[in-house]
This record gives sequence, C-alpha cells and structure tokens, in this order.
Amino acid sequence: MPTSDDLLKSLAQGFMPQEEMLEVARKKSKLQIGIPKETSLQEKRIPLVPDAVTVLVNNGHEVLIETGAGEGSSFSDKDFSEAGAQIVYSTEQIYQANMILKVAPPTLAEIDLMQHGQLLISALQLPMQPKDFIKKLITKKVTAIAFDYIKDSNGILPIVSAMSEIAGNASILIAAEYLSNIHKGQGQLFGGISGVSPTEVVIIGAGTVGEFAAKSALGLGAIVKVFDNNIHKLRRIQTVLGQRVATSVIQPKVLTKALLTADAVIGALSSPIGRTPIVVTEEMVSNMKDFSVIVDVSIDKGGCIETSEVTNHDAPIFSKYGVIHYCVPNIASRVSRTASFALSNVIMPTILDTGEYGGLETMIKSYQGIQNGVYIYKGILTNKYLAETFNLPYKDINLLLMAM
Repeated sequence: MPTSDDLLKSLAQGFMPQEEMLEVARKKSKLQIGIPKETSLQEKRIPLVPDAVTVLVNNGHEVLIETGAGEGSSFSDKDFSEAGAQIVYSTEQIYQANMILKVAPPTLAEIDLMQHGQLLISALQLPMQPKDFIKKLITKKVTAIAFDYIKDSNGILPIVSAMSEIAGNASILIAAEYLSNIHKGQGQLFGGISGVSPTEVVIIGAGTVGEFAAKSALGLGAIVKVFDNNIHKLRRIQTVLGQRVATSVIQPKVLTKALLTADAVIGALSSPIGRTPIVVTEEMVSNMKDFSVIVDVSIDKGGCIETSEVTNHDAPIFSKYGVIHYCVPNIASRVSRTASFALSNVIMPTILDTGEYGGLETMIKSYQGIQNGVYIYKGILTNKYLAETFNLPYKDINLLLMAM
C-alpha cells in the first residue's frame, strides 16, 4: 500500500514539466499539373482559370499549360503566364507531366501520349466512350479519376451540380431563342406580356437542372409544369421555388396532356448510373404543337425523349414532326468562361488537398469523396458498372487501398 510520501511524490511528478507530444505533420507533396488544349468537338472550357493557377503555384505546385488552351474561355497565354503557369508549345511535352488535367476525356490518340503510371483527372462521359478507351487506360497503368463523380463532404457531386445549374438556366434561354422567329421559330416571346397568354413550359426532372430551368422560366413569366417520379424532389422544388407550380409524377396520360399545349419542353431527367430512361415517346412528340421546342439536357446520358439525337454547337437543332429539337450534350461549353470558373472552384481546392495530404495515394485513402471518382487505380478497373458494361474484370477500390 503506497505511503503518504509516495502519494506526494506522485503528485509532484504530475505537476512537473512534461515532454510535449507534437502531432507529426503530413509530408506535403509537390504536384506537376499538365493542362493540354482540348481537342474534343467544340469543348471550349478549361479546368483551371488563371486565379486558381496563382493559388497552386504559390503553394509550391507546377502548372504546365499548352499554348492556346484557354482561348475558348477568353483566357490568353499571357493571363496564365502572369499567374505563374509555364506555357508549353508541344502537346507531347504536356503529357510528360505527372498529372494530366482535362475537361473532356482523352481521345485514343491522347491516351497514346500518356505515360505509364500517370494520373488523369477529367470528365468520364461514359455513353460517348468506346470500349478501347477503358482498355487503353488500363494498359497504360494510369490512375483515372472522373471529376464529375467526386463527392464533397456532404455527399454532393459539386461539379455536376455546378454544370447542372448552368445547363438549367441556359436551357430556358435556348428555348426562348428558338421560339423566336430569328431561327424560323413561331415568333413567340418567351414568357408573355399583358393581355397575351404566357409560354407553357414542361420540365421533366426535378433535380438541379429542373430547378434552375424552372427558376428562369418563372422569372420570365412562363407557366411551368414539373414532372418527376421522385416525390421528395417534387416537394423540394416547390419549396426552393418559393411558389406553387404544377407538379406530377410521370404518368403517361398526364404527361401527354401537358405536352399537347407545351411551347417548350426541357428534358432534365438524370440517372445516377447508366442511361437516362426514355419517358417521352415518339408518339407524344408527334402530337405536340408545330414549332414548339424540345431542349433535351439529358442527351449527355442518352436523352429522355425518344426522338432526341445528339447534335453539336455548329448544327444544334433538327426538326421532327414539326418540333424543334436541341440536343447538344455539353451545353455548359456554350458559356465556357462561366463554366470554367465553376470547374476551377471545385478542382483547385481538390488539388491543393491532394498536395497537403502528401500525394494522391494518401488522399484517396483518406478521402471517401475522391474514392467515389476513381474508376481506374494503377491500371486496375475499380468501377463495377464500367466492368459490367464492357465485360471487363474489376476490383473494389477499398480492397486495393487496404493493401497499400
């Protein structure tokens, strides 16, 4: 049994200066980021704007940008060089960087330029990719991350949300453009004026695209009807719009009736995985008013309207059954400068965090949101849906990380 002297000695030692236990700081990693000029059809966005480049360079990272890469978004080589980027005049040299950062997925020719073990961050745009795309990346032993699948701390896909906001707003402006007679439309002012019946807009999908399309349409004075099979989304859109609009689950009879009088239809359905389901049949379209307008924002995942066919910014529309169809997949590229700022606002902090965590491997292991975007890890396919779609073997990313 301890004596009183022992207890006093123990207490005294407790108040003696002790050795401080400091947290071991993470070893930061210097990243080399290569940004090639986009070669995909009409892609004008750039993943980092000059202000973001300045932040990365000031944090010790190296940014290489191919000459002319920012021109589509009205950024000059001078803007980027003054921000601290190194302007590169050879595409091959850009692909020597440790990390390749793009907006559109690389073409097969661009994959040939990539180095073994390189890191690729870009959009995935799965419906537009041939099987060889995945196989070539696997052969190169790269780690590929789809930035449109990266989640934030709240489980939100921030880049998808930002591009959806842009697409929702733009879809209404596009519909207004093609309702006017400048493009051989019916000559209707979107919204309406006193004494004239307002434009009727049917929005299919109550997600972010649908929400921002509805806000824009209501702001111009249109009558808006929103369809979705998710009751929670329909309730939410009523709340965020701050006023009651007509909403309905997607029932063929109800939807057909709404389409008969619609001046503009916005296809805004989204699918978390795979192709967007078709909910507007060819027969429904054939019964719509002449010179009405369809803007199928869902076309980047196959489209939710049966008569939709992929178009581009040079030839954005076609007419079927007297209905004007606008089916451009990358609507955000239509306003490339705004879209580039939105992309950069998400990508730049992610790259900074990667450096702070001590490199990509540590970042992937520590951050669930990044894991969600990884579809190839060191040449191993980690996305189950891709594996099933292309009949390729895959391994769960968590099992690979446990072996690190």
